[in-house]
Amino acid sequence: MALIKYNPLNYRPTSFSSLVDRVFNDDFLGDTVARSFSPKVDIAETDKAFEIQFHIPGVKKDEINIDLNEGRLTVSGERKIENEKKEKNFHSVESYYGTFSRSFHLPDSIDGDKVNATYEDGILSVVVPKDEKKVAKRTIAIK
Repeated sequence: MALIKYNPLNYRPTSFSSLVDRVFNDDFLGDTVARSFSPKVDIAETDKAFEIQFHIPGVKKDEINIDLNEGRLTVSGERKIENEKKEKNFHSVESYYGTFSRSFHLPDSIDGDKVNATYEDGILSVVVPKDEKKVAKRTIAIK
């Protein structure tokens, strides 16, 4: 396999599938517009909380914003590309750079005052505890 010099403005897809991906995933304005991406998210539920993990390696902790407004959790931020002065000949760039934002509507049974977030090894973990007073489990009798 021969490697070719990477040039984002003169991209040649290697297959029909990558051409279709480029048409639907890339903007047509080149680098004049800030790109965005959507980080992968894992969501789990326990008896006591919702656990949400955002996979955002390469993002600094101070570049992440977490908002909880009217039951909607929004995590946003930016992964900045490092502009090094060294001349590098990239053969492939598969990392995503730019802004990101993910929002989730949470149920009414959460305790918004006790939301906790940690960031380690590129994974942002947000724990949204359930409010035991609001959790209303009941059994419905069949007539």
